Amino acid sequence: MATDFNATRAMFHLPEGVIYLDGNSLGPLPRAAAERMRACVEDEWGDMLITAWNRAGWMDKPRALGDRIGRLIGAAPGTVVLGDTLSIKVYQALASALELRPDRRVILSDTGNFPSDLYMADGLVRTLGEGYELRTVAPEAVEDAITPDIAVLMLTEVDYRTGRRHDMKHLIDKAHAAGALVVWDLAHSAGAIEVDLAGADADFAVGCTYKYLNSGPGGPAFIYIAPRLAAQVRPALSGWLGHASPFAFDLDYRPGAGIERMRVGTPPILQMAALDASLDIWDRVEMTDVRARSIALSEAFLNGVEATCPELTLASPRDPEARGSQVSFRHPEGYAIMQALIANGVIGDFRAPDILRFGFTPLYTSMADVTGAVAILKRIMDTRLWDRPEFKARAKVT
Repeated sequence: MATDFNATRAMFHLPEGVIYLDGNSLGPLPRAAAERMRACVEDEWGDMLITAWNRAGWMDKPRALGDRIGRLIGAAPGTVVLGDTLSIKVYQALASALELRPDRRVILSDTGNFPSDLYMADGLVRTLGEGYELRTVAPEAVEDAITPDIAVLMLTEVDYRTGRRHDMKHLIDKAHAAGALVVWDLAHSAGAIEVDLAGADADFAVGCTYKYLNSGPGGPAFIYIAPRLAAQVRPALSGWLGHASPFAFDLDYRPGAGIERMRVGTPPILQMAALDASLDIWDRVEMTDVRARSIALSEAFLNGVEATCPELTLASPRDPEARGSQVSFRHPEGYAIMQALIANGVIGDFRAPDILRFGFTPLYTSMADVTGAVAILKRIMDTRLWDRPEFKARAKVT
């Protein structure tokens, strides 16, 4: 049965008079999340106190929720676990992958990768020393840069600025043929496009849950390890919950079985309650339907903006199959234009130096939202409404 997107839209709190096109940065509140978190706070933390780790199943939630996310990214049960932040999961995956290739020293990435991923990689290679190197090339040059000295290829599948999409299966095959492992960041993929980690023979993948998966600000990240590698991986961040027997309180670390060894610290239980409520919605959804609807929404927006706002230049790939679930445009005054849009009820976001970014999230974005956003953007451009001092004053978060 086809996904009913009118029904899923009704499951989110969407403020009156707002067209929200920034779910690729922070997903809106699922209506059930507040009650789920209240029950977690009052009935579990409040009444059960510390016994909730057993009675409410808190300790098992990172794996249980990981399996539910796994369905959305083509990962088998038992291969995904939640916890910590995305930067920590990037570090874990990179360090483990490097250790599996002890005769190589190079991490290859691209200049379109999210800066935090590059920062974590840079910090890791500086810590390791001994000739380790982070090498970056333009996104279009990645394939040709996969040479026999590469230990790990680290890529974000969908470029956070432009939405440009890497060909996952093709690059994995190329890297494996050269003897390298691959770490994928799915921050702009999970819940946005169809992903098939198992089918693509992926090695490692990480991602966040506060964007398309709607777990709320600061929601936990996830990590995937291919089953063929899970028993070989030795965690660089050997936290107590990744221990084979955390409550034995051994002084020596022994890694847990499979993906469990990638747990580090105490899981964020309240945030996981919000994610649990969101995944109840995702359990009703097929990713093939999400992708088809995403393309329809983004194509309508792209065509509408190009027809009515000639001052804006398309920054995303024109072919919908070559991009994720977002459309970006460039303009020298992109920041001011976005602030004018927000002031007039259309929330997208800005990415330096000149990109206006719009996300399309079929669970709650309608075609009427798209039509309304195009009309408001046209009015702002036609009247130069953006050309006001208040719209040019930079806030901390853009």
